[in-house]
Amino acid sequence: MVSDLIALFGPSAGFTGIIDRPSKPHMTQRLHFWISNSFFGLGSGGLQIKITVNGTPDSHPNDIVYLRHRPSWKVRKNVFTVLKNHDNNNNAQLIQQQQRGIAPNKNNNNRIMVYSCDHDTEGSITLTMGHGKKLDHMGIQVKFFGRIDMEGGVHEGRPHYDFISLSKELLPPGSLYDTRTVPFNFRGVEKLHETYHGRNVSVKYFVQVEVKRQWLPPITAEHEVLVQIPGVEPSVNEPIKMEVGIEDCLHIEFEYEKRCYHLHDVICGQINFLLVRIKIKHMELAVIRRETSGEGLAQSAAMGGPNGGGGGGAGGGTHTTGNSSKAGQNIVTETQTLLKYEIMDGAPVKGELIPVRLYLKGIPADVTPTYHAENNRFSVRYFLNLVLVDEEDRRYFKQQEIILWRKNLG
Repeated sequence: MVSDLIALFGPSAGFTGIIDRPSKPHMTQRLHFWISNSFFGLGSGGLQIKITVNGTPDSHPNDIVYLRHRPSWKVRKNVFTVLKNHDNNNNAQLIQQQQRGIAPNKNNNNRIMVYSCDHDTEGSITLTMGHGKKLDHMGIQVKFFGRIDMEGGVHEGRPHYDFISLSKELLPPGSLYDTRTVPFNFRGVEKLHETYHGRNVSVKYFVQVEVKRQWLPPITAEHEVLVQIPGVEPSVNEPIKMEVGIEDCLHIEFEYEKRCYHLHDVICGQINFLLVRIKIKHMELAVIRRETSGEGLAQSAAMGGPNGGGGGGAGGGTHTTGNSSKAGQNIVTETQTLLKYEIMDGAPVKGELIPVRLYLKGIPADVTPTYHAENNRFSVRYFLNLVLVDEEDRRYFKQQEIILWRKNLG
């Protein structure tokens, strides 16, 4: 019976088994099967696919750089802990290689690399079959995608949108017996958006290999390509000067040297107390990231949706998430505090100046440039949130948006 099933479904079905003979004539025989991972050929059939993208920072110093970790939305508790763990992991790998008698590999393929938007995506596909195995296919294709994924947020029936979709044939229909390496390239592809992994939305570029099979679903493998877009310093970068306060109680003036900063810049400014008639306990400065996602984002922002700027007042704060429906569009806003520290302790007096100096490079998170309604689907904005706390723990705050741009890769 096992041979009949194998003849019916093919050897890739992975049927093996034994027949339990009945102990009594009236009992029917029982058939037990162990089915491998490639049940009915739904698995890979023993095929291993490796995608390699060419280029290193040594060969393309202006277009490729190494990253310490894969970009993420999360805020790290301590940036020095991350660096320490990274170094410890590298040292442990080197020790294991030395114990096994393996020479250290300077061109470590496991290291994470980020590519410039102008760099051509090219490399090779290695297809490996186990010894004595064979795979019949109906053609092998390599594809390159640029995708905005909104599965984590609100979408109207389209969890992702492909703004780049290219396909090329690697091999015609045939059979695979052993190891075969085939080069590929996608040259001159315009990459309009940076790689971004947010809370409710992500932008990613990836190479996909698809092995088509007759009567069976295709075998696929993917490899993400991290892309960054260096920007140009804005021609107009005026300082920020504002006067805020509560009538007859508090009047302060704060000033920042400029509105636009690159990702490794330093925010400098000062805060001047013009009128103080409340007992202030301390003052805090925070950097806030606000991700807004949803279909029709630009129309919602124009109508004053949740993508608007921050406000000020007493006893307020930022909300973590918010939903809004403008012109039939669902918009989700996620607010995240990246960094918060105390810049003043104790009650100030009239005429006192409090200096502000904040290093963006020291923020324990993956800070991105400011994104304005990317593909009309999401935006990412950054704010400086100044908070004063009085002795009754009432909070007086004011938010001011800043524009971030990328000067170099990394």
